[in-house]
Amino acid sequence: MTPEPKRPTGGLDAEIDAALEGVDLQSLSPTDEPNATGGPKKGDSKERLYTGVIEGIAGDDVIVELGPRMQGVVSLREFDEKPELGSKHQFTLRGREDDLWLLSMRDAQAIASWNELSAGSTVKARVTGQNQGGLELKIGSNSAFMPSSQVSLDRDEDIAAYIGQTILAEVLEIDRGRKRVVLSRRKQLERDRDKARSESADKYQPGMVLSGKVTKVEAFGAFVDIGDGLEGMVHVSNISRKRVENPADILKKGQDVKVQILQITEGGRRISLGMKQLEPDPWADVDYKYNIDAVYPGKVIRLMDFGAFVELEPGVEGLLHVSQLGQERVRRIQDVIKQGEEVSVRIQEIDQSAQRISLSRLDSRGAVIGSEDSVDSAVIDEALKSASGGISTNLGSLFKDALNKKK
Repeated sequence: MTPEPKRPTGGLDAEIDAALEGVDLQSLSPTDEPNATGGPKKGDSKERLYTGVIEGIAGDDVIVELGPRMQGVVSLREFDEKPELGSKHQFTLRGREDDLWLLSMRDAQAIASWNELSAGSTVKARVTGQNQGGLELKIGSNSAFMPSSQVSLDRDEDIAAYIGQTILAEVLEIDRGRKRVVLSRRKQLERDRDKARSESADKYQPGMVLSGKVTKVEAFGAFVDIGDGLEGMVHVSNISRKRVENPADILKKGQDVKVQILQITEGGRRISLGMKQLEPDPWADVDYKYNIDAVYPGKVIRLMDFGAFVELEPGVEGLLHVSQLGQERVRRIQDVIKQGEEVSVRIQEIDQSAQRISLSRLDSRGAVIGSEDSVDSAVIDEALKSASGGISTNLGSLFKDALNKKK
């Protein structure tokens, strides 16, 4: 007989061993194959299966041909319905009386069901009792065990309510050497739930806008119930056009929200949702609102080794590279600029499609914006224009006047 594959250790395996501690399951002996002739041999075990042909029926006795000149008898009550002459069935030996073998078909069915059990298969089992580790069950006449954690999806449920019920379960383990069968109703329920979820997910498509309710908020995002037993996740990056550091600052458990489906994978087990997609896109008209070389106010929202991100308006950020912080080389960005600081920056480049803006704290002539060395280009142009009116005009005086005007 092919040995059963070993279960992986740890996790559920350790849980099953702990639940089975002290539990005495019914012994189930493995069965040998019938001999070549199909008939019994001297010393044969009663737990061995034999194929016999129905030869006749006399009252409650059913006569069975087991092999050449080998006959047995079995009670008619062991059949669900009167058997047809010539039909074949499997039996076990219960003893011998005169020249007839005493047979049992019910025992044979129990042994056959034991032989047919395999890990992963689905069986019907009747709950017969409860012990400290879980539920005791019967698969036909075979005993089985179900750990408490494998009874339902809700681990807090009162499992005693299942006593007397017949349930569908998955075979987690069948250990012929240790003569035990371990079942899981939870695995069966999870499979049914996944099937129902997959069927429900077929009704939804990316792009659909739905009403949902926040069920849980985590550091990486929030889970939202969208109905039909489906739950999706809004990643922190998809909560708002504004930068969100902590989802709990925006969302609360039980909050009603509008979401858009971004992606559905794994038959509905993974649904990506978005909220910011339903907000106006501040980048849509960036090219019109901001001009190259113009200076705008902003707020430092994040410092990195390579520079700082500056928010020009909610949802619109630009990168102020470390090389654009000052005239001197900057070794530690924290020594020059602080998070939360209000700054004036000049726009160097706008890439609307990539949603990128390059910023500088230096004016077009390399001076730090707002410093005494910085002169607004328009003021200088005005000074130069004034200079063209008289050839004797002193440019140094004009730039001095321009600086005074700026102050």
